[in-house]
Amino acid sequence: MRRVLLGALLVAALCAVAGGALAQTGAKRPAWAELTAEQQQVLAPLKADWESLAPERRRKWIGIAKRYPKMKPEEQQRVQRRMQTWANLSPQERQHVRERYKRMSEAARAKRGDLRQQWAEYLALPSHERERLWTPEPQLKPRAKSTRSSKK
Repeated sequence: MRRVLLGALLVAALCAVAGGALAQTGAKRPAWAELTAEQQQVLAPLKADWESLAPERRRKWIGIAKRYPKMKPEEQQRVQRRMQTWANLSPQERQHVRERYKRMSEAARAKRGDLRQQWAEYLALPSHERERLWTPEPQLKPRAKSTRSSKK
């Protein structure tokens, strides 16, 4: 009897955990029908792909839809154009764009590191050396062109 009770308790605990996980998934992954009318209107270009979007992508787009009313009209138009362009891409093209964005972000991150290093080197210079770097170089006067004419 004790074994059956423990088994039932284990099953109940597993069901509770699974139910909680499903509830969280639903909260993180709202279906198109669960979006507000305003969100659906803003995100309309993504409607056909909405159910296939990963939860983090849905959250990203919902965040954009929440900020949308506060955007300037030009920004709203830009968001709509980009969303439409994205919606028209094939899955392969989207993956390519994501990979390219990731590479560019990593390159930008590396460049920021280089700039920080250069800034640290600049700050380590003596003050007179930093001042010299800020002082513009005197410009040389351009030479007058020679007006010699060749005689034959």
